[in-house]
Amino acid sequence: MPAAEEAAVANGLQRKAAAMYVMGLDVGTTGVKACVFDAEGAIKGSGFREYGVLCEEPGMGEQDAAQVWALAVQALGEAIAKAQVRSIRAIGVSVQGDAVIPVDDDLTPIYNAVLGMDYRSEPQARQCAERLGERALYDRTGMRPHPMNALSKMLWLREMRPDVWKRTRRVLTYADFVNARLCGAAVIDHTMASRTMAFDLERRAWAADLLDQLGVDPGLLSRAQPSGTTIGMLGRELCTELRITEGAQVVTGGHDQVCAALGAGVVAERRAVISTGTAQVLSCAFARRPPGDTMFASYYPCYLHAVKDLLFTFALNHAGGLLFRWYRDTLGVPEVARAQSTATDPYNAIIRLMPEGPSPLMVLPHWGGSGTPSCDLRSKGAILGLSLASTRHDIAKAILEALSFELRINCQRMREAGLRHDELVAVGGGARSEEWLQLKADILGCPLRTLAVREAACLGAGLLAGVGSGLYESADEAVGRTVKTTRVYEPNPEHIRRYDERFGLYTQLYPALREVNHRL
Repeated sequence: MPAAEEAAVANGLQRKAAAMYVMGLDVGTTGVKACVFDAEGAIKGSGFREYGVLCEEPGMGEQDAAQVWALAVQALGEAIAKAQVRSIRAIGVSVQGDAVIPVDDDLTPIYNAVLGMDYRSEPQARQCAERLGERALYDRTGMRPHPMNALSKMLWLREMRPDVWKRTRRVLTYADFVNARLCGAAVIDHTMASRTMAFDLERRAWAADLLDQLGVDPGLLSRAQPSGTTIGMLGRELCTELRITEGAQVVTGGHDQVCAALGAGVVAERRAVISTGTAQVLSCAFARRPPGDTMFASYYPCYLHAVKDLLFTFALNHAGGLLFRWYRDTLGVPEVARAQSTATDPYNAIIRLMPEGPSPLMVLPHWGGSGTPSCDLRSKGAILGLSLASTRHDIAKAILEALSFELRINCQRMREAGLRHDELVAVGGGARSEEWLQLKADILGCPLRTLAVREAACLGAGLLAGVGSGLYESADEAVGRTVKTTRVYEPNPEHIRRYDERFGLYTQLYPALREVNHRL
């Protein structure tokens, strides 16, 4: 470990912040949010900044990591200014999964972050499967070979960007990248490390022999620590810029879906979270890996939860909120203009114009390939049932219905795998819309709970900061003090019947269009 990192860690372990406020920083795919929380989980101030993704060729998804960090600092500053606090006890970070950032000796990016949604490493994922065995990799690392995985992206960088790879001294995820910017210690938490396909789940350590077989130096990877571990103190210059006193601890956070689950109260089995941000994700925790092949066949990962002795998995559709954003920017331009002139939310304006009941149209929401359980990278989106009577509002409603149908498919498949859910909680940006929440409850046919703090990923990161800094004795205590239900959306029996019929038709779309989409 570099001397600077050792000093930062030692300093962090020696000093304790007396403040009762913690911060959660959520670095997502298209935006970063920062929140200041008090000990009871109330948001005292928040800040947000949006940024873009470079998609200049098929399968590409890159991002300027330095710009993301600069905007993260702005979001932190805004949150602190709104909270009107001068002392922060600790900060934890929630991050988007699977992005890789090649850096030099000074941990400065020498190439864009290659995001989880970048699928150009499909050939490298196949190589991993062929050389190491698809099931063997899954059994050991919990990750099935896939271009989403960080290890596949590292191999892609080595093969397709050899000039960059030659200058690379570390490969970071957003977790260790942001931690390094906060306190000088490039430390990755266990939840993110176990998502790379290079981490031994049983040993809780990098799989050095696996990396050796692929010709990857384990020294390129950061030191891995459990979530909720103090790794240093917020840098002096950053404290000055943020106008807070020195002494804030930097605590390892976690993958955004894990943090969102923690912020939604998932500290035990049989609870599931629907998180709708850039992607739409259904996640849950469990103590033991279920027997059988359903998880493997459905591309459900198995990695570490931020809560000790629990594992974690999720189902996802990459085009969740991102697809609704596509609609906003292409077909919802009038609503955007109207919202700008009235200082209102364009998404709410779009939703208010949607038709009552099921849309006469259907959408296959595979704008970026299909998500789980098929994970067909060659699948494409489709809008079906168009006629001269169709309106763009019909399309908007069909998009939200399609995303909810995808959730239902994955709920059913998870139950088949042995992962049962007694309750569902909605978090993320999609949890702000009452209409969309009711639609999900109707299509899923079960109650959906919402929380006082909808920004669950930020809260989860903040709770880990609180646990690591001693504000809470445990994750259980943290959740008990801060996670509060505000409303339960009960499914409408009449809507259930109508959507059951539509769901049967929806399940036929992907099989019917698969061959055509593959040829396009």
